[in-house]
Amino acid sequence: MKGMFPRTRNLESSFRLIRGTCVVVIVGAFCLCGYVFFTASEAVSRAQARIYILSSGKAMEAVAGERKENIPVEARDQVRSFHLLFFTLDPDEKVIEGNLGRALYLADGSARRVYENLKESGYYAGVISANISQRLTIDSVRLDLSGYPYYFRCYGQETIIRTTSIVTRDLVTEGYLRDVLRSDNNPHGFLIERWRVVENRDLKVEQR
Repeated sequence: MKGMFPRTRNLESSFRLIRGTCVVVIVGAFCLCGYVFFTASEAVSRAQARIYILSSGKAMEAVAGERKENIPVEARDQVRSFHLLFFTLDPDEKVIEGNLGRALYLADGSARRVYENLKESGYYAGVISANISQRLTIDSVRLDLSGYPYYFRCYGQETIIRTTSIVTRDLVTEGYLRDVLRSDNNPHGFLIERWRVVENRDLKVEQR
C-alpha cells in the first residue's frame, strides 16, 4: 500500500500539470483570437476610411471625413456647380439642355421657375439664333451655418459674348441649402431652395 501513494501523488501531479497546461493554452487561444479580431477590425476601419475617386481614368485615394467637417467645402462646391451649370450657355440646344438639366437636379422648383420664365421669354432661343456664348466666373460664396437650412449668397460675373460685343454683368444670387440623400446627380447631398437672383446688371460693354 505504501508503494502506491507515490504513484498516486505522481498521477495527481501529472493531472494538475496537464490541467494547468490546458488552461494556459485555452487562455492563450482566447487572447490570440481577441488580438486577431481587434487587428481585423482596425484594418476594416482603415479600409472603409479610404475613398477612391476616378479622375481622368485614374483611381485616386482620398480620406473620408466626418460630414460636419466637410459641410462648408461641399456646400460651397454645390453652389458653384449649380451656378456654373445654370449660367454656362453656348449656341447649341443640346449643350443648353444638358447643362440646365444637370443644374436642376441640384435645386428645387425655385430654380425651375427661373428657367421656365427665361425659356418662355425666348432667352435661350435668342442665345442659339444670335450665336451667343455665356460664361460665369464665381468670385465668392458666403455661407451662414448658424441656422438650418443654410443660407448662402453667391457673387460672380457673367461674360456674354456676342458677335459684335462682349458684355460683363454683375451677378448676385441667394438661397438656402438643405440636406438630401446623395446620388449620382447630386453627389454633395444638398438641395438649393428659395433661390433667386438679387442683382444682375451690366458693368461694361466692349465692342469687338
